[in-house]
Amino acid sequence: MEISEGKQRHGCLTAWLLLLMFGNSMVVVISLIASAAIGQSFFSAPRWMFPVLTICAIVNVVCAYALFQWKKWGFFGFIATAALTITVNLMNGASIFQALLGLVGVAVLFAVLHIGKENKGWTQLE
Repeated sequence: MEISEGKQRHGCLTAWLLLLMFGNSMVVVISLIASAAIGQSFFSAPRWMFPVLTICAIVNVVCAYALFQWKKWGFFGFIATAALTITVNLMNGASIFQALLGLVGVAVLFAVLHIGKENKGWTQLE
């Protein structure tokens, strides 16, 4: 994909960023529409858990957009929300393995930022 600043983005990076924006937007919409039903299905979950995870999804949308605009801080935002999500999941009784699955998305993002030669995303971030 050609960018007006002369930067090029690898197709896999573009696809992953769009998927992150779409997926996290859906999490926000579903959380806002069905938060009561979701909360009832997780009796042991504290009431603050769903708003925190919804805020993480909103931040993820912003971070994906920032990466789309070549801002490196977007990647570090994903790391921060992953760390918070892991902490929330562990506090809610998830196993370490289940909680660490939240790093898969960050690992894929890191990988797609590093594929390509002259259009490698990571080296073009500001």
